[in-house]
Amino acid sequence: MSINRHNIRELAVQTLFSIETTKDDPDTAIASVMELSDLENQEVPDYLKFLVSGSIEKQDELDKEISKYLKNKWTVGRLSRIDRVVLRVSLFEMQNSLEVPKKVAIDEAIELAGDYGDKDSKAFINGILSNFVEG
Repeated sequence: MSINRHNIRELAVQTLFSIETTKDDPDTAIASVMELSDLENQEVPDYLKFLVSGSIEKQDELDKEISKYLKNKWTVGRLSRIDRVVLRVSLFEMQNSLEVPKKVAIDEAIELAGDYGDKDSKAFINGILSNFVEG
């Protein structure tokens, strides 16, 4: 199976979710997620490493940015784990990937939220990330 950008984003979300749950180091978490996705014989895509390591390294900054748009004294820590991870990966990608238009990153985040989040996740993710698009 070839791995496209959508698959890579999905793997990044799964990896970061795994890290939040198990406290594994990123390399172990990536290897586990790749294995669970029947991709253990594939080379780990550079873009996956970029999204995972970047989201971890910039987590505090990303959380500060996200928290500006949360209502009623909500904190990033109170969000569901999956919403938190999707927001971090997507915002990191929007801010750091020159070849991915912000609209594409948001559309991908909404799709991932629909696949993994609860019934309100898609609208919530869209609402938060839309704040980061100029105009």
